[in-house]
Amino acid sequence: MSSATIQASGVTKCFGKTTALDGFNLVAEPGAVVALLGPNGAGKTTFVRAVATLLRLDGGELLVAGHDARREPAAVRQVIGLAGQYAAVEPAMTGRENLEMVARLFGKRPRDAQRRAAAVLEQMGLNEAADEQVKSYSGGMRRRLDLGASLVGEPRLLLLDEPTAGLDPRGRTELWDAIRGLVGLGTDVLLTTQYLDEADQLASQIVIIDHGKAVASGTPADLKRRVGGRVIEVRTRFREDLPIIAAALGRLDHGDARVDEAARKVSLGVDDAGLLSVALRAMEGTEAHIDDISLRQPSLDEVFLALTDAR
Repeated sequence: MSSATIQASGVTKCFGKTTALDGFNLVAEPGAVVALLGPNGAGKTTFVRAVATLLRLDGGELLVAGHDARREPAAVRQVIGLAGQYAAVEPAMTGRENLEMVARLFGKRPRDAQRRAAAVLEQMGLNEAADEQVKSYSGGMRRRLDLGASLVGEPRLLLLDEPTAGLDPRGRTELWDAIRGLVGLGTDVLLTTQYLDEADQLASQIVIIDHGKAVASGTPADLKRRVGGRVIEVRTRFREDLPIIAAALGRLDHGDARVDEAARKVSLGVDDAGLLSVALRAMEGTEAHIDDISLRQPSLDEVFLALTDAR
């Protein structure tokens, strides 16, 4: 039996004529935070729903903690927790009442439900607001309570579908801290996100999915190296200078330069930091007005754009 927390081999799922998952593969080892990263409609949420046994795959094999998601859905549900894109909490009840209710739904006796709710409130940093109605909570507090509700059953694997969608920067940071705390206590996490900095902050493994297929997988550092060890970035004063700079960088024979008109910048991934001086010489003969030139490490944004059809 596989020791992987999740092992997906060639999984497929179609909705009518739309193929949501097309031979998708993923292996998530214990102790890891795996982030599914991809554009809208790439298949991220479909895969999470399949792991949660909320939909039946058309083909392939999906094992969750060694259990076949198709043949043993009840066993899979015993080892997972799920927090969807929107906080599913009752605003007219207190935070404590919400968690105790969920604990009772998991079959815990009243006293055990009270103990488990108290432990999760502590874990989520919600003790002070535990006896306040949830309608008075901030968006970040509601998301943390929703996350806590998925932990009442003490899952081995936590599924998070775009956990910080709609949160302000403070709320996102608070939720990130809560997720890190869970991982530190031994909970494995599979999350989907469209925020590249979120994947960079939380994930030990990133799987980039596009059109239902895994197009790349690795640590954040591994993926960044795929677009070059360094990035030459040039910012121009005027937009009409962008194609001139792109043509100059193109002469370095490192592929096409990427142009960002809104930010008035051109970037090119390179393997050798020494190419910066070559790039400077290539731009000397142009009449472009340059405000800034830098050499930096690549970002996940560049990996994402290089490996998917997102434009």
